[in-house]
Amino acid sequence: MTAPGADLPHHPDFLWHNPEPKSNYDVVIVGGGGHGLATAHYLARNHGITNVAVLERGWLGGGNMARNTTLIRSNYLWDESAGIYEHSLKLWEGLEEELGYPILFSQRGVLNLAHTEQDVRDSIRRVEANRLNGIDAQWLDPKQVLDVCPIVNTSHDIRYPVLGGTFQPRGGIAKHDYVAWGFARSAVNAGIDIIQNCEVTGFVTDGGTVTAVETTRGRIGTGRVALCAAGHTSTLTDLLGVPVPVQSHPLQALVSELLEPIHPTVVMSNAVHVYVSQAHKGELVMGAGVDSYNGYGQRGAFHIIERQMAAAVELFPVFARARLLRTWGGIVDVTPDASPIIGTTPYDNVYLNCGWGTGGFKATPGVGWCLAHTVATGVPHEINAPFTLERFYTGALIDEHGAAAVAH
Repeated sequence: MTAPGADLPHHPDFLWHNPEPKSNYDVVIVGGGGHGLATAHYLARNHGITNVAVLERGWLGGGNMARNTTLIRSNYLWDESAGIYEHSLKLWEGLEEELGYPILFSQRGVLNLAHTEQDVRDSIRRVEANRLNGIDAQWLDPKQVLDVCPIVNTSHDIRYPVLGGTFQPRGGIAKHDYVAWGFARSAVNAGIDIIQNCEVTGFVTDGGTVTAVETTRGRIGTGRVALCAAGHTSTLTDLLGVPVPVQSHPLQALVSELLEPIHPTVVMSNAVHVYVSQAHKGELVMGAGVDSYNGYGQRGAFHIIERQMAAAVELFPVFARARLLRTWGGIVDVTPDASPIIGTTPYDNVYLNCGWGTGGFKATPGVGWCLAHTVATGVPHEINAPFTLERFYTGALIDEHGAAAVAH
């Protein structure tokens, strides 16, 4: 029998350059994670804009892109959320071919469990809403849940018995590092500069326009700026004097030692509050909610990890003897309605992409597509048009927080 992960491709020696920054670019993207790299890719691919710099204060894909749980789904309740996540999922389905690079996208399905009568009502409502939006969604009873994932504890005598669940067969996981590397490789091949260890420390403005960014590697002139800095977005918008309603929290996740293939899908539970998948190499990948306090430290409180492990053992007794290998935390940016902000700002040439909270990875290609359109044309794409900064004072909120089982 072949060992788990034996067929993974090797990390190549060279994928992107590390150039010195030029004095001026047409577009500067702040943030070299998944969203920034995807935006660069689609600026080149869809709009022919290649005089672009992606500025990353650390190393490429080393923030939340390196610290997430790689979950991909689109079964959200509201039309606006379903629109952008389904657009993204369709892009995921052709992304490996588009990038010419393996991303190990595995459509093994995503199962959201229901543990109370209210969970059942909410979940069935969401299934019907998904179907109206053309999204594959199914309601499963406890026996069908067991058919999809035989290792889930569906006993009647547990604290939160499984009363059923929603299932999206097209959902799944991808390998996050390979996604970042694939987008970076594509961008560099198009002539885009990826500049690492280059922190933005200020902006040079002329009235309502930004003319340059100040960085730790000197001043860089620009025609347009796209902010893709996740949990550090507010530190940048503060420099611009633009108040943004986001809070930064650590989001922790953890992985186990390598195991033989045992977990066939992705299971999420809001009541027990854990989600679990098994990565290609064999490790269990687990996550839950954000730490409740605000901060920029990429590690959180231990009791969050403890609760995640307790929840995982409650749902999957077979994991009780698995050993925890490592934990990590990324800084996520949470908005009051738990939906992102993608669009224009009070500055004529500054575009904002933030507020993804715990749901940013699954949207990577979709937000890259939409933000690239917004930057290239100056007008939001119809998919991201509802996700404006202005909605927080017009009241046109997209209140996905309590609508989609969990916010991930």
